[in-house]
Amino acid sequence: MHELSLCQALIDQVTGIAREHGASRIDRIRLKVGPLAGVEPMLLRQAYPLVAAGTMAEDAELVIEPAEIRVQCNLCGAETEARANRLLCGACGAFQTRLVSGDELLLENLELTIPD
Repeated sequence: MHELSLCQALIDQVTGIAREHGASRIDRIRLKVGPLAGVEPMLLRQAYPLVAAGTMAEDAELVIEPAEIRVQCNLCGAETEARANRLLCGACGAFQTRLVSGDELLLENLELTIPD
């Protein structure tokens, strides 16, 4: 279960950011996870409390938002939505596409409590 190590890296990253800003705690962590990221959001949620225990992120709300799969066509240039295992251009149907989004694991937002 590599989600445990991903959570550890996430906690390291967000606590570092929180310290840089002089925060006393982390209130909310918002991630964007694409279906092609190789990450199971449910397992990430289960691993989070184990890793966050005893850190300034212990009581933080973990929000995981899905990212859509988008491709850009190498033939017609259109950028369209696609499906996993079917990365076809939605405009012309070509299979010569480049993945634009859908494989990301992105720290999108971090809400902190910063004392006065």
